[in-house]
Amino acid sequence: MEVTLLAVTIADYPAIFQQLLPGMGVLLEIFSLTLLFSMPLGILIVLGRMSKNIVVRSIFKFYISVMRGTPLMLQLIAVYFGPSFLFGISLSSFQFDYRMVAAVIAFTLNYAAYFAEIYRGGIESVPQGQREAGMLLGYSRPQIFFRIVLPQVFRNVLPSVTNEIITLVKDTSLAYSISIMEMFTMSKTIMTSRSSLVPLVMAGVFYYVMNLIIAFIMGQVEKAMSYYDRKEDKQNGRKAKSRLFRIRGNRSA
Repeated sequence: MEVTLLAVTIADYPAIFQQLLPGMGVLLEIFSLTLLFSMPLGILIVLGRMSKNIVVRSIFKFYISVMRGTPLMLQLIAVYFGPSFLFGISLSSFQFDYRMVAAVIAFTLNYAAYFAEIYRGGIESVPQGQREAGMLLGYSRPQIFFRIVLPQVFRNVLPSVTNEIITLVKDTSLAYSISIMEMFTMSKTIMTSRSSLVPLVMAGVFYYVMNLIIAFIMGQVEKAMSYYDRKEDKQNGRKAKSRLFRIRGNRSA
């Protein structure tokens, strides 16, 4: 069967778009739930990864290594079929759609490992002197981390986090490996039934527009944080100039 780009008329476009809507909803569901769980989980993982206890640190280091060193598709299949092969649980015995649950679990575990490494880089970029200053002010270690270190980490890692979020949008297409009808799989099915590339083009446009929106939002957040940094730098500069003028005035006197 020959597949062409113009095998459908413009009048068919709304119908194709309507057929793609359920797949778009599945994409957004996987995307939003993965972000909701993986970003906080990444903080917990990085705390374990940077623990002073060598056993705890080694466990989390191995976990990150496995998540980053094996294909996400393999992890999806392992999480989906794991209960059946390991515990003899029939997948049909679940009272809910376990495929979606397995997808969210696999994506969360995978992306939490990546976010943890991004957070670790951001934490290590914060000068040690700021932690010491927090201790002198009487802050506990958790207070130093959440009040002093973490806000700076978020600012430092924002570009890397944006890249991971954009990658997540595209990686949701891997959910087809456990028979989830997300948008990419839906577009391929419609393409086959209509013998046209239009469904794939529509899916590509949706991915592109969604990533443009994410990049714009994260760019605005980054600009807002840079604005406060520049404002603080200007205030510090004015204070430094004021001190310099006072010093020169005292010398001339």
